[in-house]
This record gives sequence, structure tokens and C-alpha cells, in this order.
Amino acid sequence: MADFRLKKGYDIPLVGEPAGSVSAAPRPATVALRPREFRGVKIRLLVDEGDVVQAGAPLGCVKNREQQVFTAPMAGTVAAIVRGAKRTLMEVVIKPDEGPGARSFKQHDAGAVSGLPRDAVLEQLLQSGLFNVFQQRPFGNIADPTVTPRSIFVSAFDTAPLAADTALIVQDNEAAFQAGLDVASRLSSGKVHLSVDGRRFDLPKAFSEANNVELHRFSGPHPAGCVGVQIHHVDPIKHRRDVVWTTTVQGLILIGRLFLEGRYVPDITIALSGSAVTAPRHYRTVVGANIASITDGNVGHGELRYISGDVLTGTTSPPDGHLNMKPSTLTVIPEATESEFLGWALPGFGRLSKYRTYPSAVLGGRKFAPDTKLNGGHRAFVATGYYEQVLPMDIYPMYLLKSILAQDFDEMEGLGILEVTEEEFALCEYACPSKVNVQQIIRDGLDLVEYDG
Repeated sequence: MADFRLKKGYDIPLVGEPAGSVSAAPRPATVALRPREFRGVKIRLLVDEGDVVQAGAPLGCVKNREQQVFTAPMAGTVAAIVRGAKRTLMEVVIKPDEGPGARSFKQHDAGAVSGLPRDAVLEQLLQSGLFNVFQQRPFGNIADPTVTPRSIFVSAFDTAPLAADTALIVQDNEAAFQAGLDVASRLSSGKVHLSVDGRRFDLPKAFSEANNVELHRFSGPHPAGCVGVQIHHVDPIKHRRDVVWTTTVQGLILIGRLFLEGRYVPDITIALSGSAVTAPRHYRTVVGANIASITDGNVGHGELRYISGDVLTGTTSPPDGHLNMKPSTLTVIPEATESEFLGWALPGFGRLSKYRTYPSAVLGGRKFAPDTKLNGGHRAFVATGYYEQVLPMDIYPMYLLKSILAQDFDEMEGLGILEVTEEEFALCEYACPSKVNVQQIIRDGLDLVEYDG
């Protein structure tokens, strides 16, 4: 077991941390597949409004890779197909109904999963749609089943602000999680790397005693729990053909249930957190559940922002929207609607600050409930050294961002763009005094290198 102790980073002290228990959420009125969260592919729709579908039945497939499908999390009727600009497919909404039942897949004994042939494992994952829980690096796209990764990385803890507790996610799902690890071990030509929280002494046995993995302990502030940071320290990506897959604890549990029970069981655990939540807690719900089924009666009044994910990397959703498949956190915070008169001149005792701009940073020990205000506009891109203080990777973030803006492909690759995605740079964006949209610059750079480099 390797032990990595990271010093750089920052844990943002926010109000709204979820309680350490799990409650059952009401049955969702609708569930949805959101194709836009699967980066790097175009999806061809296989259903129409009004069609009746089984749980685990295909709703769409990847163009030019028709064996890679996207499936319904619950049985029911296709209630709506939502499109955006240029007819971009945004959501396939299903109204649940027990009538159609669930599609059956091959069931396996727990002891036999680790000995299954790779082709059989891959075929069942593709047919069920659960292959799509894997992400591929470099570039952060959905995994390509025609490629064999040299290793698979799983982060068993999340250091993002107000994130879900993975110990609660794996609770009562230990057998499914191990089966998911066994499945993952059949897909890679190398090892499955499982990273755990080095600051915890009460690790679940599902993590500390996991089989078919190489275990690593990471301690330190956020982003120590980001899988890209862990890859960088354990076995960094060397070039664009050096393919690594990543997934989550939740994703492995879904896969494990598929192989042990022979059906797609969409039950997941998420954290409803944030300062606008009356009683932050963990909920047991299903993949793609409508947000209202989780938040009704448990959020404040006024303008609120609903974020599928954490406040640094999540995507904004309407109150009547649906959960993304991958994040295990739903965050609700106040939406900024009014400007603050002479806000720059106020002492700022109640305002969050990392760099001692306000007295609150000196006092310490407090948690804050910020809204969505940026507290400033876009300014000149100034070299301050702040990025280096919050990024525990052996790269030069400022020079990398400038090379992207200059579209210098050789310099981008030399400075480590293939090792990162937006997730690793999210804290840099938070700490940026120039209000630069750092995550978008990183994504633009990755797209440039992938398609034009």
C-alpha cells in the first residue's frame, strides 16, 4: 500500500454538509437519461415518445458504435424527448410504470465473476448500458470499448465541498462493490487502483479489504480525492495513446448488481447538501431521478441554484430537472439576484476568503454560506502563484493555460494537458483573482489537442 500525503489544496468551509445517515427518497415521478453528460460521442435515438420500455432496455446508441447503448434506468413510458439548439438531444424522460418489468441479463456467482472472459464481461456491460460509467483519459471522454486500458483508477473518497460520504454509498452494498471491482479487473491489461482517504481510521472493510486491486492512501485537502490527481502520483499518463479508464464507487456498485442479480438495479445514494437545504442528508434514490422528488419540502424559499454535482464542477439544473448519472451530490445554494451596495468597502467578516482579503480568513474556524456572486468581473490574466498553491500536481498551471490560449500544441502536451481535465483545475478557478474561466480553457485545450493536434 502506497501512502501519499499532499500539502497543496484547499478545503472550502461551506455550510450545508449532509448528515451521516441515509433516508429513502420518495419514488420519482419521472426519470431521465441525459446524453449530454457523456462526452465525446454522438447518440442516435432508438425510441419515440409514447414507447413502452423495460428497465435496462436501449434508449439510444453511439453512432458508429451501435453495440454501445444507453439504457432506461426504470421501466415505463417515454414521456418526452427534450431537444435543445440545433436539435441537440438533451433528455429522454420516462414516466415509471411497473408493467413492462426489467430486462434480464446473465447472472453469475460472486466467486465466478473474477474468472469471466473479458469478451463476456464487455458484452454484458455494453448490452446493459452500464459500460458508460467508465470514463477514458486522456481527454475525459466516455470510455471506448474497442480500446483496452492499461489500468483502471477508482477514487473511494470525495474531497469536493459538501460531497457525499462514500462510506454511506458502499454501506449494505459491499458484495456488489467487490463484484464491480472483479469486473473491472477483467477489462484492463494492468491493475485496478483503488485510492482511499488516508485521513480516516474507520475505513469500510469494503475498501480496506478489497480484492483484485492495488490500494493507495491519499491524505490532504481537496483535490486529493480527484482521480486525476491520484493518477498523476501513482502512474501518470505519458502520451495520448496511454489510455486509462476511471469510474466511481457508485458505478462499480451498479455493475456488481448487474452481474450478481442479472438485472439493471438503478438504486443509488446521493447527498442533498448546501446552505439552501433545510436538513442536508443522504438519500436513497434511483439513477436519473427528478430533482423535485428529493428536494420538495427540504429547501428554502427565494431564488435557488440546483447543481447536479458539487459547487466547483457540477452542472446547473432546473428545479424540475433530473439528476446526472455520475455525480453523487445534489447541491442547492442561494442564487445571487441583487448587487451589494459598496460591497468592496465593507469589512467582510461574513465573507469567505482564502487569501486574507477579508478578516474572516484570519479569524478561522467558521463555515460560510456564499451565494453565486462572483464578487468581481473578468480582469487581466495576472501571474500570482495562487494556482500552484491549490494544485498538488507536478505541472505549471499558469504556463499550461497560456499555452492553450496561444494554441501551442507541442507546449500544451509538454506542460501536461493530457494528465488533467476540468476537475483538477476547478479549485484554480475558485482561487483565481482575475475571475478567469479556467475550466473552460482546459476543456478548450483538450478539444484542440484531441481533434486538431
